[in-house]
Amino acid sequence: MKITDVQTAVIEGNFDWVLVRITTDEGVTGLGEAYWGAGVEELIHKMRPILIGQNGFDIGRLYEKMIRGMSGAGSLAGATVTAISGVELALWDLVARKLNTPIYNLFGGRFRDKIRIYADCHHGDEPTPESCAERARAVASEGFTAIKFDLDAKNPYTRDISDDPDQRRSWYEPYNRTIGSIEREYMINVVAAVRDAVGPEMMLAMDCHWKFATSDVIQLAKGLEKYDLLWLEDPIPPENIDAQLKVTQATSTPICTGENLYRKHGFRDLIEKQAADIIAPDIPKMGGLMEAKKVADHADMYYIPVAPHNVASPVGTVASAHVCAAMQNFLVMEYHAIDVPWWSDLVTGDPVIKDGFIWLEDKPGHGLELNEDVARAHLKPGCSFFGE
Repeated sequence: MKITDVQTAVIEGNFDWVLVRITTDEGVTGLGEAYWGAGVEELIHKMRPILIGQNGFDIGRLYEKMIRGMSGAGSLAGATVTAISGVELALWDLVARKLNTPIYNLFGGRFRDKIRIYADCHHGDEPTPESCAERARAVASEGFTAIKFDLDAKNPYTRDISDDPDQRRSWYEPYNRTIGSIEREYMINVVAAVRDAVGPEMMLAMDCHWKFATSDVIQLAKGLEKYDLLWLEDPIPPENIDAQLKVTQATSTPICTGENLYRKHGFRDLIEKQAADIIAPDIPKMGGLMEAKKVADHADMYYIPVAPHNVASPVGTVASAHVCAAMQNFLVMEYHAIDVPWWSDLVTGDPVIKDGFIWLEDKPGHGLELNEDVARAHLKPGCSFFGE
């Protein structure tokens, strides 16, 4: 089964969804997706000479050929690995379709037949705990059993100082990573309001987007311990694993991070130092399905759960769900498009997410077929539709 072409189509959703289609001389095709980012589509096109004419079954060898062939395009992280990830997802779909089996069977089979999804709620419409609580109730009513909020978003005290007396008392400065007592109280009140709105059984996570200093976020995490969070995500900048470890060891609030790490090598120190309670690889970004499985198996030796970060279309989401099904230590995966009403319409058939879960079937590959009418309607201007 020789590869005859590799083409892309960029769909404008809440992010650019970079779809990858691989065709072969046997008429079998594979559909994948790469994480969004500047240069990703161009890098995929540069890999066409590496892939055309090659046996599509040789995914491991082709992966290494792409790594070696693209090493001159920049560091083996960022856009380069992201582009390779999109091709790799398409290759697994291609091979599984040729073998007439779901992708998860190529990774050892399933531990589970449904993948729990958490809805990223972002924030409320207004900068108040009450607005966040209202948003939480609305999302919970759609059947989700896990949700996440951006704890750093729309905080009225993390803005330029105004005439408001409370803001003038704020310690906040936009670049020094501090959390003053007023800001901390506001964040805790947001969590309290959301927890009260959805009850104790809802899996509730909060995201800090790498904004805070170590000692400040430790105080915040300790203040949140009684609210039984699923995790506090990316509390400090991601570069210093030892500082991350200090935060993790200082609180019983679980700490989650990892969406900015690449390949198995990028996760090594985080896992081996046990610097996070939960790791969050972004599968269409960090290296693809095989690398994600290697990272999960490594983390499982330290009994660390995996909760993939995910901003993909249904294509990348469901492809990721297949390898998540084969991970013993899978916890929950992100859904970042709750405000995109046509997200599920990008593929044919029933809704992808039902009552907060992706139910995996026994269809070949990832089991999805692209709805080309919807895809064309949302094609990014200036981009081709798989070479057309």
